[in-house]
Amino acid sequence: MDRAQKEKAVDELGQIFASSGVVVVAHYAGMTVKQMQDLRAKMRDVGGSVRVAKNKLAKIALEGKPAVKMGDLLTGMTVLAYSEDPVAAAKVTEAYAKGNDNFVILGWAMGSTILDQAGVKAVASMPSREELIAQIVSAIGAPASNIAGAIGAPASNIASILSTIEEKAAA
Repeated sequence: MDRAQKEKAVDELGQIFASSGVVVVAHYAGMTVKQMQDLRAKMRDVGGSVRVAKNKLAKIALEGKPAVKMGDLLTGMTVLAYSEDPVAAAKVTEAYAKGNDNFVILGWAMGSTILDQAGVKAVASMPSREELIAQIVSAIGAPASNIAGAIGAPASNIASILSTIEEKAAA
């Protein structure tokens, strides 16, 4: 890797650290190419991505960023998994770590907050952004549907009573 490529890599990593909602750091020693492709596909499905980078370049990219303390996690063969939705990245990496002994989560950074492996597990158990939106929409919509049902019920009852009376008169 020549100097220009290193500078480009540092710039790309700097963008990742600055613009991502969360960056999960994990060891991946012993993983096969197929396993890494599988992890990348799962992260892509939730709007995230996976990046293998040299630790030294990643530490340079962290300088001046809120997550500068994350540099302590960058030892050995590390991979960065990142996404805008902090819960999505945590869920995917946590689920993947359960099924693959070669993928070990070291921690993560969300802004200036650095969490260890236990913190990632705690965040992974939270509902994702989409799940929260669905819960809020259903909570907002439930009273409206109850009101609509209550308003429509008397008319429905009257219609069924009238049809019953009509059937009895016809018989």
